[in-house]
Amino acid sequence: MNRPLLSLATLTLSATIALFVISCQDNDPTPSDTTADAVTVAVDPTLFIAAGLAEPITKVTRTLSNGTSAECYKIVTNNTPTDHTMGPWCPTTITDDASKGGIWFEGGKLYDVDGAFIQNLATFYNDAFWKLYNADGTIKVTTTKAACEAAARPNVDPAYNNYCVECQPSYSAGIKKTYYIPVKPVKLSSPASIGGMGAVVGIAFNGVNFDPPAPTSAILGAHTLAPMDDAGGHVNTAAGYHYHAATGKSKKIAQADGHAAMIGYAMDGYGMYELLDTSGKEPADLDANRGHYDATRGYHYHVAAPGANRFITGFRGAQGSFSVSL
Repeated sequence: MNRPLLSLATLTLSATIALFVISCQDNDPTPSDTTADAVTVAVDPTLFIAAGLAEPITKVTRTLSNGTSAECYKIVTNNTPTDHTMGPWCPTTITDDASKGGIWFEGGKLYDVDGAFIQNLATFYNDAFWKLYNADGTIKVTTTKAACEAAARPNVDPAYNNYCVECQPSYSAGIKKTYYIPVKPVKLSSPASIGGMGAVVGIAFNGVNFDPPAPTSAILGAHTLAPMDDAGGHVNTAAGYHYHAATGKSKKIAQADGHAAMIGYAMDGYGMYELLDTSGKEPADLDANRGHYDATRGYHYHVAAPGANRFITGFRGAQGSFSVSL
């Protein structure tokens, strides 16, 4: 069954992560000029799950990515989802079913990482070097923090080639994440690109971050697999648990008119919504950033399909900033 994953980019964040201000670059395609702004919806702090917050949400004045100052919400989270469980990620034997593993994306599709998937990787990728399991059928999985870090870095330790990489939430216990998001979105003259390592796309209502695309070519190049759990998330020791796909497991806000449900906010303050509405349809008028406008929600984004390895393609608005403390 294909079900609606770990960013190596975020896996390689320094354990002394400082404040990351998401850069404003004007090299993405220009969004549709037909988008109106008669309605601009402010961020609603009451939508966040209180149990996921490390402190009450407050308002502060901050500098946005375009150099202007704006009133922002300071959102500090403990990065622990309370609306779904985390894991599992790697099955332990080639006979394990899908309940014992997570998911992986390839070619725009999601695949269950069960024992059979692990056993079939050489065929799946047409590469005989793939073999993440031993002669007795046990799968080679990172089981310590040191192994996780050695297998997840860009220059993978050769000892961990052909491993399923799994990092536990306990490896980054006590982590806090701070987001500064403009109370009301500030439209840019040209859209900004999504950053790479250290950048964040947005925040789910449970306090977990939506991350940029995972560099799957680097992951696969070392013959490692870094599955996401069924919620589209996984862990790295520098930045904790984070999402690479929206699979419908985190809190969402249903819309009375049948529009796709809301799942969080982008770092520019515009709302992020699921891909499909209640009738199973994707909006036909999305711009280059995966956004569009309506009179109820103002401008907002619709995330890409779970297998696409991205949420949105660019930012319409000036972004706030993000930092991690361990």
